[in-house]
Amino acid sequence: MDRRIPNIMGTQHPDNANVPFFKKDGDSFVSAFNEINEAYQNYSVLDADEYMWDWEGKHADSSVIDRLYSEHYEYFKQHPLGNDKFLTFRLPNIWEEKGYSLMQAMTTILLAEDFADDLKFKNRPLFEAILPMARTADQLLNMEEKFSSLAHFKDKEFGNGHKNTDRLRMIPLFESFEAQYNAPKILKKYVELYKKNFGEDLKYMRVFLAGSDSALSNGFLNSIIGNKLALTKLGEFSNESGIDIYPIAGTGSTIFRGGLSPLMVDRYLEEFPGLKTATIQSAFRYDFPLDSVVKPAVAKLRDGLQHNAFKIINDEDQKTLLDVADKSAAEYHKTLDPLINDLQSVFDAFPKRRDRHQHVGIIGYSRDVDGYKMPRAITFTGSLYSVGVPPEVLGTGRVLKKLDKEEFKTLTQYYPNIKKDFEHVLRYFSADALESLIQQNDNWKGVKEDVEAIQDVFGIVAGPTNDDEVEHAKLANDLVRINDKEVRDILIEKMAKLRHFLG
Repeated sequence: MDRRIPNIMGTQHPDNANVPFFKKDGDSFVSAFNEINEAYQNYSVLDADEYMWDWEGKHADSSVIDRLYSEHYEYFKQHPLGNDKFLTFRLPNIWEEKGYSLMQAMTTILLAEDFADDLKFKNRPLFEAILPMARTADQLLNMEEKFSSLAHFKDKEFGNGHKNTDRLRMIPLFESFEAQYNAPKILKKYVELYKKNFGEDLKYMRVFLAGSDSALSNGFLNSIIGNKLALTKLGEFSNESGIDIYPIAGTGSTIFRGGLSPLMVDRYLEEFPGLKTATIQSAFRYDFPLDSVVKPAVAKLRDGLQHNAFKIINDEDQKTLLDVADKSAAEYHKTLDPLINDLQSVFDAFPKRRDRHQHVGIIGYSRDVDGYKMPRAITFTGSLYSVGVPPEVLGTGRVLKKLDKEEFKTLTQYYPNIKKDFEHVLRYFSADALESLIQQNDNWKGVKEDVEAIQDVFGIVAGPTNDDEVEHAKLANDLVRINDKEVRDILIEKMAKLRHFLG
């Protein structure tokens, strides 16, 4: 294969607690206009290979290529997009939301090719796009056909002497546990449809696995098992089909959302064998000292991903892990359902970091819960941490207690860092805050059972281990006992800085 697969993908996920290093105004908020400079800084300072430009559920600047090439011509002359650095659009899914911006995004891809050609760049800057919430092979093909039709229409009606390439390679983003587990079935059908429609064999595919929304939907343990099983299934598919598969994982700094921070690179590579591209989200990039982010973290991560090989889980162990995942999801929902209403005021006070439309995405609750829809994964995660209850524990402790010896052995075999992970997250547990929550709603006692069970199973002690964590626990207890939205916002911001991520 003649193209280089990018290993490090910067994204616009708004999970940073601190001000981005390139902003001089002291404001953590990154406007849509500012995001073009942010992309450039991620390429040039952090040495990201790729940057995701998000058209799904947010305001996206369609002048991105014009501005990058115009404002940083010398840099991109040395590091051309589409060859050395990559910009990848995440398109809206027209089967899940109104696709108002889809034609604009596709037109931007075509015009970017024209602009690059005029500047005498050899490479087409944009040639791949991510389809979120991908559910069928037909959806992927439909997007490719739409792009092809638009390219032909543009050439015919608005020809400027440069003929556009009429192909756009789709990267399916599989979000739910089921979608990830069944990904090979969809990919197999897609390979057949692609050959039938375009007369070509696919030599490689990039496949995106979500980490955040799957955890929000069905809980942490279900999500991490789902990612592991998905990687095994993709490895099996690659071996059977002869097609090179390059998985991408959408993971944040907190363990709940995947656990990729500059301090956890080794752990991340061990837990996700076969991954080829990792997303470094805002907290990874902006909540640690800059010199520790670029080197060793980004350099070490890139090297690790380049040598990262699939490890196939045998059929019997896959079945065991599936059973554990099912039990985990059921316990998570049982635990969370009666608590949602208590968290509404914290969700509402949660600070914003980006220009966003109303979110449309895969939510585990297709229904309202006490009249309140689930928020975004970052808001959910940060809100639970802010009340002193790391979301990783919800339902998990009681599931671990109920596993038989074989199930527990299999889980810990394929999740080697499970004990370390819970030691880490339980530093942000506040016993006082939980007692305050229990006084308001008896159902929080289930969470107390989870924490006690995790301590028991792994022989660890929940609670702070240093001054920052002690301060975090105190602030969490303050937050659960006050009702003032502005004060809550201040407390949430303070705690986020102490733990190095917003959510």
